[in-house]
Amino acid sequence: MLLAVGFVAPAAVLAQAVVTAGDIDRLEATAADIQQQIESLRSSDPTLASEVSEALADLRDEVAYLRVKLRREGTVTRQEYADIRDRLETLRVRADGQRVSAQPVLGPPEVPSTTSIPVGTEFDVRLQTPLDSGTAKVEQRFEATTVLDYTVDGTVLVPAGSVVRGFVSSVRPAGRIDRQGSLTLSFDELRIENRSYPLRASVTQAIDGKVTEDVTRIGAGAAVGAILGGILGGARGALLGVLVGGGGTIAATDGSDVQLPVGTILRVRLDQRVDLALPGS
Repeated sequence: MLLAVGFVAPAAVLAQAVVTAGDIDRLEATAADIQQQIESLRSSDPTLASEVSEALADLRDEVAYLRVKLRREGTVTRQEYADIRDRLETLRVRADGQRVSAQPVLGPPEVPSTTSIPVGTEFDVRLQTPLDSGTAKVEQRFEATTVLDYTVDGTVLVPAGSVVRGFVSSVRPAGRIDRQGSLTLSFDELRIENRSYPLRASVTQAIDGKVTEDVTRIGAGAAVGAILGGILGGARGALLGVLVGGGGTIAATDGSDVQLPVGTILRVRLDQRVDLALPGS
């Protein structure tokens, strides 16, 4: 792509998520994967392989710095971690998505046509992973799929069923004193067919998935989008017992934990522009 809760600013959300040695391990694992991509790329596009290798060397130095800082100071900010993670992901996409075949090149390499989805664009996604503030952990991964096609001028840029991935950036289980459980979900990847794109998006609304299943059975195309938009824009079908606050925080209103079952529809808003390759490029 909820509950009565005090609105949480994005900076506060980042501060709540503690960076661990396991997080640094994941950065190093990503770097190792990119190194393997580089080795495969050397025979088909040595110039790109060299550029990616140079950028990877710099990022590995930064990962090493974070590990030393965590060991010496005991803390690394969420922003520091997210910055390197995002740059590694961008580099991985570059190494994987721009690979060319080992065919004779008769002219300048063709540059894929691209387009952008602007900040503020909203998508409706169906949760594929159940989430519960009573059991969820910070950094726990989850997946969702887009409900409808996203089209511009008749061209489908994001087909229905495209995978959206994210992680739990903060969680608070309901307790004896503070009975209001809450979850903050952050989205970091959009996958369309065999291409992956960095994503920054947050939840703005949630709805019972059963309602949207009924909608899709009685309508089609633009009609479904209009009906679904009306439901999400009002109270019909809203997920009972939760309220979405600032920064995408989902809080419980009934003194319990937030429970988001598989099939829950989340409306998510882009916090950062997404650059996409046009279909067929």
